[in-house]
Amino acid sequence: MSEQRRIGYRWNLRALMAKQNLWKTTELMPLLKSRGINLSESQVYRLVTSTPERIPARTFAALCDILDCTPNDLFEPFVEMRAAATANAPKRSEDLGIQPGNPIARRVRLVASEDGE
Repeated sequence: MSEQRRIGYRWNLRALMAKQNLWKTTELMPLLKSRGINLSESQVYRLVTSTPERIPARTFAALCDILDCTPNDLFEPFVEMRAAATANAPKRSEDLGIQPGNPIARRVRLVASEDGE
């Protein structure tokens, strides 16, 4: 089976905030505003508590300035090798033996026997 090279990353914003004694997302908002980054409370909360899929370069630079860190400290890429899950997988349901209108699972009705068991 072939391998697939997958790229992932760790978003270390929360840990870096803790090192700077910033425990609440609301404490980050005025620091961002002072650097020209105007985000709503919910945007800052999502930025801190989840891993962003994309982030504007100015916001990224402001975070590095606020936290006195490098981009490598904030954003940590890694490579993970996985077996390609779909390398030899069938393309059509018919290849698995499933026909339209012919489900795999069937309903079963249990009927008590005459002797009560």
